[in-house]
Amino acid sequence: MFISCIKYFFITIFCTTLFIFTVVLCGHADIYTYIDSDGVLHFTNVPTSSDYKFYLSENPSKVSNKYSTSKYDHFISEASIRYGVSFPLLKALIKVESNFNPKAVSKAGAMGLMQIMPENFESLKITNPFNPRENILGGTLYLKQLMTRFEGKLPLALAAYNAGPNRVERYKKIPPIKETENYVKKIMKSYYLYKNH
Repeated sequence: MFISCIKYFFITIFCTTLFIFTVVLCGHADIYTYIDSDGVLHFTNVPTSSDYKFYLSENPSKVSNKYSTSKYDHFISEASIRYGVSFPLLKALIKVESNFNPKAVSKAGAMGLMQIMPENFESLKITNPFNPRENILGGTLYLKQLMTRFEGKLPLALAAYNAGPNRVERYKKIPPIKETENYVKKIMKSYYLYKNH
């Protein structure tokens, strides 16, 4: 009887470990468990009663950003020096625009690290928007042009980067567009963090 219990215990441990390992690798769903009146351990990703208790999260080690935040610092520095735009500001803009993903494409069709629209490629000397150096230099030039256009008023330049300069000029302030208002806030917050890091 004792040997039988030991054997059952080790089989249960082995099966549990194997199941958890498989779930962690697949990462398809949160896992719930419960022990019935016979002492049998049950697992499910779809609990059918309140007897099941939460056991394991779907993404136990979710990574917040798989793209390096410092990989393009040398290009950001080059652009910052060339166009006289703050390094932390450029970094904040890239963080908000693409989260440092050089292959990012928005629903509107903006591309690359600084999310440049195709109609601006030629004027910003961009031949490949997914080339990090080209994209950063082009995006920085555009931001510099906007800062000049809006007389150094950073919130207006950022709003224009997001919503277009004509809208900003029409309202003579940050346009009352929720996305643009949030965009400016996010960049200013990231800018502050990078500047004081």
